[in-house]
Amino acid sequence: MLDLALHLKVCGFLLLSLSALHLTFPRHFQWWREFAQLSLVNRQMFYIHCFFLCVTMSMMGSLCLWGTAALLERSALGLWLAAGLTIFWQLRFLIQHFVYDPTLWKGKLFESLVHVVFTLLWGYLSLVYAWLLWHQCR
Repeated sequence: MLDLALHLKVCGFLLLSLSALHLTFPRHFQWWREFAQLSLVNRQMFYIHCFFLCVTMSMMGSLCLWGTAALLERSALGLWLAAGLTIFWQLRFLIQHFVYDPTLWKGKLFESLVHVVFTLLWGYLSLVYAWLLWHQCR
C-alpha cells in the first residue's frame, strides 16, 4: 500500500532542493546582464520575488519533512493547508503548459528535458497534495 507520509517527506526533500536550486538562478541565467536594462525597482522586485519564492518553497518543504504528522492529522487547518498546497501546485503545473511559450524548449534537447522533468515534478507535487486533500476530507 502506498504511504502518504513517505510521499510528503519526498515532497519536502524535493521542495527544499528546488529552493536551493533557485539560489543559482541569477548566475546561471546571467541576470546581471539581462537586468541591466531594467529600472532599479523592477530589477529589485525580480530578485526579491525569487527570494520569497525560495522562502515559500523552504517553508513548504520543511512542513512536509518535519510536520508530516500535523499535515496528516485531520483538522480544519490541515484541510486548508492541503487545499492551498494542491491549488498552488496544480496552478504551477498548468502554467508550465499554458503560459510558457513552447518555443522556449521545442527543438532544444536540454530545454525539452528540463520541461519534461519539471512537468513530472509539478505533476507529482499536485498528486501528492491532492491525495493529502482527499485524506483530509475523508
